[in-house]
Amino acid sequence: MKFSDQFFMKRALYLARKGMGYASPNPMVGAVIEKDGKIIAEGYHRRYGEAHAEVNALAGLEKVPSGAALYVTLEPCSHAGKTPPCLERVQAAKFSRVIIGMEDPNPLVSGRSIAALHKQGVEVTVGVMEEECRALNETFLKYITTGMPFITVKFAQTLDGRIATSTGHSQWISGEKSRRFAHKLRSLHDAVLVGAGTVLHDDPDLTTRHVKGRNPLRIVLDPALETPVAAKVLQNQDKAKTLVVTGSRVSADKCSRIRDMGGEILQLKETEEHFFALPELFRRLGERKVSSILVEGGSGVITSVLQSGCADRVTAIVAPKIIGTGLNTVGDLHITHMGKAMGLEFKKIFRSGDDIIMDCRITKHLTQIPQ
Repeated sequence: MKFSDQFFMKRALYLARKGMGYASPNPMVGAVIEKDGKIIAEGYHRRYGEAHAEVNALAGLEKVPSGAALYVTLEPCSHAGKTPPCLERVQAAKFSRVIIGMEDPNPLVSGRSIAALHKQGVEVTVGVMEEECRALNETFLKYITTGMPFITVKFAQTLDGRIATSTGHSQWISGEKSRRFAHKLRSLHDAVLVGAGTVLHDDPDLTTRHVKGRNPLRIVLDPALETPVAAKVLQNQDKAKTLVVTGSRVSADKCSRIRDMGGEILQLKETEEHFFALPELFRRLGERKVSSILVEGGSGVITSVLQSGCADRVTAIVAPKIIGTGLNTVGDLHITHMGKAMGLEFKKIFRSGDDIIMDCRITKHLTQIPQ
């Protein structure tokens, strides 16, 4: 691998990140066109349904000069979706080289564009900065290969692991800077999920307010449909949609009250514990193109999501406070031996005002541990 390949792919990765929070459920992709060691055009996938990175880069040139190379973080698509296939445009440009960060895991693409370019006689290099390209699109990789959303469990807690005092008071555990971070995280997910207890106790908006960004779909898990029509999550449906997941035996009258507010109802069969089979719920959400979900609580929902084996990421905001007796962040996971603890890998740890934020990936689920 040439140093120049890394240099231009780094630029393509930088461009791809500009689509974060807007390209979903498509991947973030960046493209750079290079000639004689200089960037002559570049582009990225700005928003779902709009032109892809390669097309945007090509739009910056009247004609692709002979000997130009294309650097792209992900294999060009070879199928028609919201937009025509990028492969046709790439082939028509007659690049001397095409350098690809990683093969597209989408079964509709998965090596087909690479093979077509090889057949055309184009020199193709695959795998330049592949690890970085895969990390960039970890959400897309899970979603496109499993049909399930990438799930982040986020919470703010005291140093002794509490998300509220013994009286239920919780505002505010973290500082203002951390709350802005939490809103940014919210804007980068397709949906934000909480339980009915959080709605009843805290009455959150669940919208993106302290930073620029889109509003996610608001999901409330409410088996008995206790969410009041005056709840903030049912307001401003023109700006942020709300889906209330409730039990299959809830009356039509209760459901109609939510629908009258502009909310959507999804009725699911409850488990013996009077909750929902979360893998089934997440599969249903994946079918409606929800590729990422931010789980914000409360403790019961966090515990259930971790128990389900569906979570991928844990982001913990830890405040320098100790309150003693209070509400635990995570409830009983029925772990009696350290060898059966969930496994986490730290990806990033950083200061946020007075707080510490730990961003982790789950490496060992409870469902993977022999009982």
